[in-house]
Amino acid sequence: MPSLEPKNITAQKMTTRPPGVYLASLAVTQDLLLPRFSSTQGLCLSVTMLLLAPGLLHLLLVIGTGGSVPSPQALPQGCYIAEEAGEQTFRCSRAGLSAVPSGIPNGTRKLYLDANQLASVPAGAFEHLPVLEELDLSHNVLVHLSGAAFQGLEGTLRHLDLSANQLASVPVAAFLGLQIQVNLSANPWRCDCALQEVLRQVRLAPGSGTGIVCGPGARPDFVGQEFLLLTREEELCGTGRGGTRRNTDVALLVTMGGWLTLVVAYLSHYVWQNRDETRRPLKRAPEQPVRSEDSSTLSTVV
Repeated sequence: MPSLEPKNITAQKMTTRPPGVYLASLAVTQDLLLPRFSSTQGLCLSVTMLLLAPGLLHLLLVIGTGGSVPSPQALPQGCYIAEEAGEQTFRCSRAGLSAVPSGIPNGTRKLYLDANQLASVPAGAFEHLPVLEELDLSHNVLVHLSGAAFQGLEGTLRHLDLSANQLASVPVAAFLGLQIQVNLSANPWRCDCALQEVLRQVRLAPGSGTGIVCGPGARPDFVGQEFLLLTREEELCGTGRGGTRRNTDVALLVTMGGWLTLVVAYLSHYVWQNRDETRRPLKRAPEQPVRSEDSSTLSTVV
């Protein structure tokens, strides 16, 4: 095989020429090399150069403009990008993650981070995903959820799975503005007013309501009971329709009690005043003196 060294283009020369010269040199090199090889070798070389042409063109353009070659960001181990039902999906299930990974493509519509070791979700963790529709955070060890954890997803997020974590309470601010269907089952909930307010903001995933059970941090009489059944019997926040009705009943009872007290006081005063009057002796009415004219008339009649 003849030596290719005299016709090799060095990197030093490439850096001093514009990109158009590189393309011309590449074509000249191919014309000089192809006649020296057999037809099979020439065909293989042509195919190889065609496959490498896009990458070489990009490299030449970058060098010619004085830029740097971007290096693709490696995905975390156990994560991969797929297309499911025509939608871009990013799966990191059982990848041993302890934090929300970086490098998630902006066009991701479904994100699966389930079965990892995530303990918290910071503010704005997904705000760079403008078209995210489904987010699975189930089967982690979540104990904290920032009030701005889902910031930037108000118009897109539709399904959220927070089941099988260690959440005892979540801020209602995290769900404001979201039109989502959420799964909150299998968490040790404190079953307080905060949880009741959250349930007013979201729609529960079908069949997940019975899995919202009060954990050890709840009131002793709530532990182990379904939260939805408790809220039907007791209003925990004192607000809303149930709380307003209860407050109205209390106010009515207080008003009625006040009026009853006034009536009893008035009757007592009345009876006390009448008792003093009954103890006094009755006075006879004074006798009217008989006038003389009346006496003479009486005598005449007799």
